[in-house]
Order: sequence, then C-alpha cells, then structure tokens
Amino acid sequence: MWPFAKPAADPVIRLFMPARAGACATIHAGNFHRGWSAQEIADLAAEPSVLAHVALDSQEKTVLGFSLARHVGAEAEILTIVVDRARQGKGLGRSLLQTQLDALSSLGVTEVFLEVEAGNAAALALYGKLGFQRVGERKAYYAKAGEPAATALILRRIGA
Repeated sequence: MWPFAKPAADPVIRLFMPARAGACATIHAGNFHRGWSAQEIADLAAEPSVLAHVALDSQEKTVLGFSLARHVGAEAEILTIVVDRARQGKGLGRSLLQTQLDALSSLGVTEVFLEVEAGNAAALALYGKLGFQRVGERKAYYAKAGEPAATALILRRIGA
C-alpha cells in the first residue's frame, strides 16, 4: 500500500430511509430477473411489520446493499437481501443479514424464513453458515425469460 494512503473504511449499516429507495431499486434490478421498483421498496419498508436496513459506504453516501424482513409475532421472513454486484463476496451480505437477525431477535422473533434460488451457491453457503436449514421447495418458482423456471428453496433458522 502506498505509504500515505489510508485503508478504506468499512461500510456501515443503517435503517432504511425512503430517499434511498431509488438506489436500492437499481441494486435489486441488477441482481434479480424482476427487480423491484423504488416505489415497491419504499412501500414495503413503510409497513409497520417490515424492518429495513441499508449498507452504505463509509461516507454514508452510496448504497451498497439492503435487506427487508417482515415480522409477525415470533416469526419473520427475509423478503430480500441484496448487495451491489461490485461488492459481493466481501462479507457485506453477511453483515446485512446478521444485522437483520439481531434486530429481529430484539423484537422477540425466534424463527426466520427465507427463500432462495436453488442454484445460488453463494447465498446458500452464507445462509448455511448462519444456521438456516432447508425445509421445503417451490418447483419452477422463479420465471426466467428464455430459460426453464428455477426452483426456490425455503430455508428456516430457529433462534433469530
């Protein structure tokens, strides 16, 4: 490293703010066949039962990823967790998910569900490390243009 260069500061995770919905939508669209619009993300995040976080650069100016979870009583579902493609594989998804799990636990959640495309090896590895286990599947759930629809795996973690 150049002797005068400062190491890059770690990203930070904050509660979602509606002004960041557009950036979140761009990241979502870059990672999923059918990305959610800024309005869809903002509407979901505004629901009282939804917990939303964003990962930001150290200056808190650029959205690097986000997550949404819906909770009811002792159960929750991770609705989405997504990291900008340029930042994937660097632990940011794990940080986002762990932040969600910690926040859900503080709300009394003891069981968390999510679904993931069967072919998403990186996500499956992350979820497995955090204690999620496969409890079901939805065959031909994720439609893809010009390709066979992919299977969704349903995962559950006991103890948020």
